[in-house]
Amino acid sequence: MAKVLKEAELTTAKARSRLPVGEHARRLDAEAHLYYRKGIRAGVWFVRWRNWGAGANYKQAPIGAANDTNDKPSEGLLTFLQAERAAREHVEKARVDAKAAAEGPTVTVRMAVEVYVARRDAREKGRSGREGRSDANRRLSRHVLGQDKRGKQAAIPASPLAGVALHALKDRDLTSWRDGLPADMKATTVRRLANDLRAALNAAYVANRARLPATVPGTIKHSLAAPSGHDEPDGDDAGARESQILSDADVTRLLRAAREIDRTEGWEGDLFRLIVLLAATGARFSQVVRMKVGDVQRAYGRVMVPVSRKGRGSKSGAAPVPVGSDVLDALLPASTGRPNDAPLLERWRHKQVGPAKWERTGRGPWLNVADLRRPWIALTAKAGLTGVIPYALRHSSIVRGIRANLPIRLVAAVHDTSVQMIERHYAKWIASGLEDMVAKAVVPLVSDEGGNIVLLARRP
Repeated sequence: MAKVLKEAELTTAKARSRLPVGEHARRLDAEAHLYYRKGIRAGVWFVRWRNWGAGANYKQAPIGAANDTNDKPSEGLLTFLQAERAAREHVEKARVDAKAAAEGPTVTVRMAVEVYVARRDAREKGRSGREGRSDANRRLSRHVLGQDKRGKQAAIPASPLAGVALHALKDRDLTSWRDGLPADMKATTVRRLANDLRAALNAAYVANRARLPATVPGTIKHSLAAPSGHDEPDGDDAGARESQILSDADVTRLLRAAREIDRTEGWEGDLFRLIVLLAATGARFSQVVRMKVGDVQRAYGRVMVPVSRKGRGSKSGAAPVPVGSDVLDALLPASTGRPNDAPLLERWRHKQVGPAKWERTGRGPWLNVADLRRPWIALTAKAGLTGVIPYALRHSSIVRGIRANLPIRLVAAVHDTSVQMIERHYAKWIASGLEDMVAKAVVPLVSDEGGNIVLLARRP
């Protein structure tokens, strides 16, 4: 017959003073108890609970020294209520740990990030056709996983967050990690890094949800949310975006610079055609470089831009974007006499054959935005627009549509984004466009007949 627990009065220091030397218990639940061990001079708290692992035996752990003087909080001494709360938290964590261990290897933040990084690297290889590290790999290695010494770059230790078990993940783990990021890191970089980590943790939860607490997704969502103000249109990001809105004259200067670099550096029109498409469509680099010859539909005065790969799930299809005859003429050399399924935009590839000496090895599609880095620096310098980034062409295209009073839904659809994103980040130009429309609707309301204002008699 099981032994019945005899509970003692432990809730106050006065009640504990009347107890004999020895161990006395209070029930926390059916299989967990808070114990008070009274000594000759002082007492201590410890917790005892049934271990749900192999053998289902009991385990115990110390909680802390008891405050046997009074029932007020004191540094280093625990009242009954403080000991009870600490004991419940300890038992809850131990049970979650035991459950997770019984169902397989413990899933840690490191494991979740490593799986995510491997998937992103594989996707990058599928797109570019060559081995390499994805942007997510670089960011998460530096700030979560740690990395070995790379050339002149010193080794980077792993973040304490990497060793945290996913089932035990708390808000403070993620907020402490975020607070520990470099103070000079740009808000956009912090957001991309947090988005990568959130995606890694969410994917790990989905793959292991049967063995993880249901509170994990909420912890991930709220702890990695952008701090207040970072996503607002009038924040730092908005100022950076505003400075990247190019006038039509600026875009023309960029195109002229691209054409000149094409001619002097032997690009044979490849760089110019890329810049023309980026400026004319406002599409992302990753979309434009996936266009095929058949996507140029001269008869309809448009090009078909592949949808973005951003977001969840696989996406396919293309969106029609009207362009001018000048753009279609610029694309003629790349589309004439070539199969419809051939990449529209290509470039020469080179290999180094000696000191400062390179030779061409063949033509192929642009692989990633890093291919544009050096020529972009050269053409912005030539155009007198140093500091402008390629994405400025997209920002400028969106604002151009807004200023033309196109419906926001149409601007969003043409640029493969959402109305919410347009309204959040381009509110200033939406407001100015609406003001122009309202101004056109203004009609005279006050008559100037007779040149005098007649006052109506007041009622008695």
